[in-house]
Amino acid sequence: MGLKKFKPVTAGQRFKLVSNFEEITTSTPEKSLLLSKKRTGGRNNEGKMTMRYIGGGHKKQYRIIDFLRNKDGVPATVKTIEYDPNRSARIALVFYADGEKRYIVAPHGLQVGQKILSGKGISPDLGNTLFLAEIPLGTVIHNIEMQPGGGAKIARSAGSYAQLMSREDRYATIKLPSGETRKILCTCKATIGMVSNIEHNLQVSGKAGRSRWLGRRPRVRGVVMNPVDHPMGGGEGRASGGHPRSRKGLIAKGYKTRKPKKASTQFIVERRKK
Repeated sequence: MGLKKFKPVTAGQRFKLVSNFEEITTSTPEKSLLLSKKRTGGRNNEGKMTMRYIGGGHKKQYRIIDFLRNKDGVPATVKTIEYDPNRSARIALVFYADGEKRYIVAPHGLQVGQKILSGKGISPDLGNTLFLAEIPLGTVIHNIEMQPGGGAKIARSAGSYAQLMSREDRYATIKLPSGETRKILCTCKATIGMVSNIEHNLQVSGKAGRSRWLGRRPRVRGVVMNPVDHPMGGGEGRASGGHPRSRKGLIAKGYKTRKPKKASTQFIVERRKK
């Protein structure tokens, strides 16, 4: 996994920095695991824009990803490492011993031909999915469930990972990518290793057109709008806009929006760093 620089023949290539896709082994996805994906362009059934800054973009098909990893005790072999247009991480096509095919989020370092397992009483090797009760302390993990059997919710994007810090009673303490430390039930599953495509955050698009390929239209700042369009709009000349806030008037830059009586607060040991 590396990055590719370009000789600046055009202005858009001067700072362009993209993945070289060296870990990708095939460009043809598994047909049985594809779903069609409709684009709305940010419009509702009347054709009215209800979400701003959405439109265009390349056609995509959704790859069905196995976030449950519930085929316990059945060994699987990694057949391909593939690109997924719907996520920043790479995905791996695995063939189970009983003939079933599934896509999983590929961990960093996973190789074609490697065997992976999930379930109880297996070794904590790269790509294996275990219960938090059986993972050694200090292990780097990803694809972590928040409720038993609920499927992976935490640390799924490129290069992200969490660390298992300790265990006490029914709960394991996890240090999350955000810096937050929280408790999760030991009966939840997690996958060993960190997510692939670790240099994703270093990429530079180089030109506005690459954002349009992803379906992102230009985003307009609130301070350049009129007062009817945004709380920070209007004013004579280049007005700063007053207190930074959202279009609906919710204050930003330090204003706490988390509900003080939220049920999951009791599981947070330490909040994320500011």
